[in-house]
Amino acid sequence: MAGQDVTSRVSQVRLDRAGVVVVVGTFLGPVIEGALLFGAAGTLDLPRAWLFLGLSMVGMFGQVVLLARANPELVNHRGRWKQKKDAKAWDRVLVPLYGVCAFYAVPAVAGLDVGRYQWSNLGSWAAILGTLLFAGGTVVMTWAMLINRHFEAIVRIQTDREHRVVTAGPYAIVRHPGYVGAALWALAAPLIVGSGWGLIPAAAAVAVLVIRTVLEDKTLRAELPGYADYAAKTRYRLLPGIY
Repeated sequence: MAGQDVTSRVSQVRLDRAGVVVVVGTFLGPVIEGALLFGAAGTLDLPRAWLFLGLSMVGMFGQVVLLARANPELVNHRGRWKQKKDAKAWDRVLVPLYGVCAFYAVPAVAGLDVGRYQWSNLGSWAAILGTLLFAGGTVVMTWAMLINRHFEAIVRIQTDREHRVVTAGPYAIVRHPGYVGAALWALAAPLIVGSGWGLIPAAAAVAVLVIRTVLEDKTLRAELPGYADYAAKTRYRLLPGIY
């Protein structure tokens, strides 16, 4: 009955101003990436860059629209991440740091690489691999968001939202599937564009996610009832059989 009450409450919620900002910001994200990429490249004649931006628009904007329809309450909370007083201080640093690495540094470095200076030129295999990684990351992250009503933008124990451990869907495989999707997105971008040098800031973005995973795991084990038992059953944080 409690689950039905939660579902009913969520279905009655509509996007508020914070949620609309998330939707609009997600739409503008690929536009900003494109401005950085083509500005750094000094040319628009980069077919693989256009492919990347098209995939980003479909994946990122499509994801947030789907989430807004399924759980607008979560989108609203994600838009208010800066206002969460109980958010962990270390995450207030890691969240923007990941964004700088993945969504600013990657396109800027990739543009300088493949456009202006042509330091590297990864073959078509990289575009194919990158597209597969991006699609996989989109599926995994969207799945995690739809399953986990506590998938906010910043780490905190959500006592105001009846925070519970989620064990279904991708959470039955790894403990942090959303970070898996985010890591795949970061690595996919330079591969699609064809930039070897772009993999450097992408790797930095993945490193930020790994650090965040470790700190979040410690927090949840200590403060979220039931998480330690869940972690004992679901052993791996990001990669089944590896980590």
